[in-house]
Amino acid sequence: MIWEKLSKEAINNRVFEAVKGNKSYDSDNILGIPGTYLDTEQFYRDADFLSNAPYLTTLINNPNHIGCHTLTDDGSEDLFRGTQKIEIELIRMVSEDILKADEKSIDGYIAPGGTEANIQAMWIYRNYYMQEFGASHDEIAVVFSSDSHYSMHKGANLLNIHALEIDVNFDTRQINRVSLQHQLNRAKEQGIKYFMLIQNMSTTMFGSVDEIAENHAVFEELSLPVKIHLDGAFGGFIYPFSHAENQHNFANPLVNSITLDAHKMLMAPYGTGMFLIRKGWMHYSTTKEAQYVQGLDFTICGSRSGANAIAIWMILQTHGPQGWKQKMKDLIDLADWFCAELDQRGIEYFRNPYMNIVTMKANGLDDEVCKSYRLVADDYTGKPSWWKVVVMPHVKKNSLMAFLKDIS
Repeated sequence: MIWEKLSKEAINNRVFEAVKGNKSYDSDNILGIPGTYLDTEQFYRDADFLSNAPYLTTLINNPNHIGCHTLTDDGSEDLFRGTQKIEIELIRMVSEDILKADEKSIDGYIAPGGTEANIQAMWIYRNYYMQEFGASHDEIAVVFSSDSHYSMHKGANLLNIHALEIDVNFDTRQINRVSLQHQLNRAKEQGIKYFMLIQNMSTTMFGSVDEIAENHAVFEELSLPVKIHLDGAFGGFIYPFSHAENQHNFANPLVNSITLDAHKMLMAPYGTGMFLIRKGWMHYSTTKEAQYVQGLDFTICGSRSGANAIAIWMILQTHGPQGWKQKMKDLIDLADWFCAELDQRGIEYFRNPYMNIVTMKANGLDDEVCKSYRLVADDYTGKPSWWKVVVMPHVKKNSLMAFLKDIS
C-alpha cells in the first residue's frame, strides 16, 4: 500500500523537497530550454504566503512534465526529476491501491483530461494493429455505447478509423447485445477486422456501468480481435470505493487501459486527467521525431504542467484511503435519500446504486424548473427525454429538498 493519509506538514515538506529536486531557472545554468518560470509581473515568486502553498509554488516554478516518466526509473527530462518522482508515485498509487494493478505493472501520465486519455488509448491500439498486423485505417474500428462520451467520436475522427456506436436499452442503459452482434457482423462484411472496445465506468449522463465480460463475449463468439479500454473519467474516483468488488480495474485481465479525471470527483483543478495502461504498450505512441526531448515523447499533449500531478497527489494524501472512502459514502447516502424521495413522488429515474448520478425521465417534469436548478438534459436540440442531477460535494440536502418541492 503506497497510499496513506499524511499530515499537512508532511505533504508540504514532500512537495517543497520535490520542487528543490528540480533544476532552478535562477541558480542553474539553463541556456537551451524554451521555457522559464511564470511571468514575474503577474505571479509574485517571493510572496510570503508561498511558504505555506506547495501547489502554487510548483505552479509558479513551472516544471514541464513532457513525456512518460514511468517508462524508466529516472524519469525523462532531468531538469524536473524532483516533481517527476511524485508523478511516478501517483501513477502507482492510483493504479495499484485503487485499481488493483500488480506492483509496477502500469505506465501512464497526467493528461489534460479524460478526452485526451481516451484518445491516447485509441491511438495506441490503432498503432498496435497497424504495426503488428499490417492493418490499414479502414480495417480498424472503435466500439462504444450510445451513452459514451463524445471523445470516442472525436478520437475516431482524428485517427481516421471507424466509429461503431451501439444502441442501449432505454431503461437499463446497458449495451443491446443484438445491436452489438449486428454491428460487428456488418463491420466484418465491410472488411473491418480489428477492434477496440470502450467500456464505461460510469457514463456522464446516467452513471451507468458497462458489463465487460458480457460484451467481450460477443467478440469472442465472432472470433474478432479486441482490446478493452475503460473510460472511468467520472467513475474512477468513486466507483472503486462504493463498489469494492467490481470488475472494472486491472485485476480483470480483459482490461488493458483506463482513463480517470481528477478534476471531477477528486475536486482537482481542471487539466488533471489520468491515462493508465499496462506495461509494454506505451511504445506504440512513441514520437521518435521528438529527438530533442530527453526520453522522447509518448503523449498527445507533449508539454504539460508538473503542478497538475502535485495537485492530485496532495488531495489523495490529505484524505487517505479511509477518508476518501467515507467522503464518497456520504455522497452515495445523499443520492440514496434523494432517490427515496423520488420514489415517494412516483418520479421515474435511472440510477446505478453505486453512483452519485440520478437521471430522471423528463416526462412529467417541468423543463423550466429543471433548467432553473441547472440540471443537465440529454438533448438540447429538441425535447429532452432525461434530466440529470449529480450529487457532488457542493450539493446539499436543502437544495435537493427545494428542487423536490418545486417539481411536486
